[in-house]
Amino acid sequence: MKTISIVVPCYNEEENINALYQAIDHIFNTELPRYTYELIFIDNDSKDRTREIIRGLCVQEKRVKGIFNAKNFGQFNSPYYAMLQSTGDCTILMAADFQDPVEMIPKYVKEWEKGYKIVIGIKKSSKENKIMYWLRSCYYKTIKKLSDVEQIEHFTGFGLYDQRFIKVLRELDDPTPFLRGIVAELGFRRKEVPYEQPKRRAGKTSNNFYRLYDAAMLSVTSYTKVGLRLATIFGSICSFASMMVALVYLVMKLVYWDRFPAGMAPLLIGMCFLGSVQIFFIGLVGEYVLSINARVMKRPLVIEEERINFTEKEENGPEDEILLMSASVENGEQR
Repeated sequence: MKTISIVVPCYNEEENINALYQAIDHIFNTELPRYTYELIFIDNDSKDRTREIIRGLCVQEKRVKGIFNAKNFGQFNSPYYAMLQSTGDCTILMAADFQDPVEMIPKYVKEWEKGYKIVIGIKKSSKENKIMYWLRSCYYKTIKKLSDVEQIEHFTGFGLYDQRFIKVLRELDDPTPFLRGIVAELGFRRKEVPYEQPKRRAGKTSNNFYRLYDAAMLSVTSYTKVGLRLATIFGSICSFASMMVALVYLVMKLVYWDRFPAGMAPLLIGMCFLGSVQIFFIGLVGEYVLSINARVMKRPLVIEEERINFTEKEENGPEDEILLMSASVENGEQR
């Protein structure tokens, strides 16, 4: 019997956890009886009763597992880390708020059994705010045009990933993972399944302007060169234009010495324009430097405070298993 891992990142989702568990359990009992599952909740330092509810589910059902982060490690690191802890033949990543429909799970599994290593959901429409959906569409189209790597429009990470793909993710060792870009970049055989995104079932979304900006800048700095190229090209054009304007002013002043007052207005306008351009591109270059800095520092994706219902082998994790195997070999050589 094949095992399917379900990974659910959580942050203040006390109203959705029990309902999601019941919905997933019902799907497997009715539509996927030939499969077993493990349900991994990873909590990103919630401030409500989310952890208490997860603990209760873990006591009630051993197939439910919990990982509690020591602090909030962001919207990308936490789910990515939980995927690396999964042990199933495939792993499904989905949100806790029901905006990733549970009914999509059987469709993903069906396509996976056909041989697709990655099956992802693509939002063809949404019941969310129309303006937000339009803004997201503009963002995806812009990134797709600017990126050197194929980008997938209206893909949030909701999908099924074969264990071979999960193994590749473990080997990447990326301290700032951007799953949406990685899925497009690695080139595994992929199936895209359209769906309509429903409204959030309960609670308030944790996404705000800063989180959306963070996601946008991570995709820009990870998969595009356009920011740096634009800075170079635009800076060169402005420098050339400034030199030409300065030359024209010099010639006109020399020819019409008494009749051509240079004035301060052109000087001030030029200084303000070039200054604002410089500040903008310094900030853009700073985003690239910030991304490089995060990768160079090699900080762990997540620091765990507690994990529940994991076996000793799963507690050790892939890296610890390698160390234990190495130690066993050394002891054998000594004997």
